[in-house]
Amino acid sequence: MKTKVPTTHRFDSGDPETIHDFLARAYHSRVAIRAAVDARFRFRHHRVDAGSFWWETVDQSTQLDIDVEPAHALVICEVVSGRVDRSGAGTHGRFGPGDVFLATLPDLACSLRWLPGRITACLLSPSVLDRVTGIASAGRASRIRFTGLIPASPALAGLWRHTTSYLHHVVLGNPYAYREPLVIANAARMLAASALAVFPHTSVGWSPAADQRAATTTALRRATAFIEEYADRDIGAADIAAAAQVSLRTLQLAFRRHLGTTPMAHLRRVRLDRAHRELLQADPRQETVSAIASRWGFLSHSRFTARYHATYGFPPSRTLHA
Repeated sequence: MKTKVPTTHRFDSGDPETIHDFLARAYHSRVAIRAAVDARFRFRHHRVDAGSFWWETVDQSTQLDIDVEPAHALVICEVVSGRVDRSGAGTHGRFGPGDVFLATLPDLACSLRWLPGRITACLLSPSVLDRVTGIASAGRASRIRFTGLIPASPALAGLWRHTTSYLHHVVLGNPYAYREPLVIANAARMLAASALAVFPHTSVGWSPAADQRAATTTALRRATAFIEEYADRDIGAADIAAAAQVSLRTLQLAFRRHLGTTPMAHLRRVRLDRAHRELLQADPRQETVSAIASRWGFLSHSRFTARYHATYGFPPSRTLHA
């Protein structure tokens, strides 16, 4: 999958008709909006569009009633201030400051009443969810269906907040990482994996007995060869499983059984080695550790440095300046 270079969009208006047209374009769906408008009404929208996911901050100063026709994205919101009432498909929820919830579900209509305030929102393409679960690589129709609007537990709501805080400060706030395709691809998978962990859903699994039989060294060799060849590309565990011609669970079992690790940990180790080679060859007058780490998909400079030191026995800066 080709990863888009993130772009930033801002919108600020007090005209209900302009806002209506903007929302219809911004969310690729038909919406109907009723607003209690006064002379001070304001609607502000800030989006970072990374293709497979969007990160937004939205605030407004009136009561908005919004009817949304079936959309093509999973929208996960956190209320910063104000209140949002959400209903659709036989469910209803009322959410206040600090609450995390699913605002829209793929291909389902809903209605929202949003009182004055601010929200943050993450929009995920269903294709990212399919890639994380292995559905896309296995050539099956999507079988993920979210069964609740709220996190399965308060602790999991905290996990989502931690994930989005990390995205906002470490990924989108890092000038080196922000435009690197591997970093953005890893961020998309991180968000999708977190959404699948946080919100209740149903999906079809695989046969444990079949996994045991298929977790062979032959499958492992195909997987590691694929990783070696495509470590510089946007690949994940589901892509590796497809290349190895096994299910995602079989792949994970093969790595645990024969290498004592996971597919993604092995991919990170290969990328760390590639970053090490690049540091050895780089000109310190033209390169930095952060820039090289970001090119190889490492989101956090401090974590990259710690992992590098643990592996090679000295910090990456020493390698660069040697």
